Amino acid sequence: VQLVESGGGLVQPGGSLRLSCAASGFTFTRYVMSWYRQAPGKERELVASISSAGGATTYADSVKGRFTISRDNTKNTVYLQMNSLKLEDTSVYYCSASRYYWGQGTQVTVSS
Repeated sequence: VQLVESGGGLVQPGGSLRLSCAASGFTFTRYVMSWYRQAPGKERELVASISSAGGATTYADSVKGRFTISRDNTKNTVYLQMNSLKLEDTSVYYCSASRYYWGQGTQVTVSS
């Protein structure tokens, strides 16, 4: 089983990034997929989730209206489009399959 995140990096406040998470080794279409993040010294928090078929999404209040989660079940990939990034979005971002499988994380740093 693998979940491999990519797309992180350094961006200025107000900028955008698109994270990707490529899954393999399990039946992707059976799992709710989520993005979590964890900043230094803080607990891991749920950012966004998407249902197995992609018809339902949920977001943390702190990212509503700025982030969009999506998935492509033909590519076994989940995405997180992050717009209007803020300093406080700086974290390591992890994707997860129903909190059962986890990726290794990708660093997002928002800084001027």
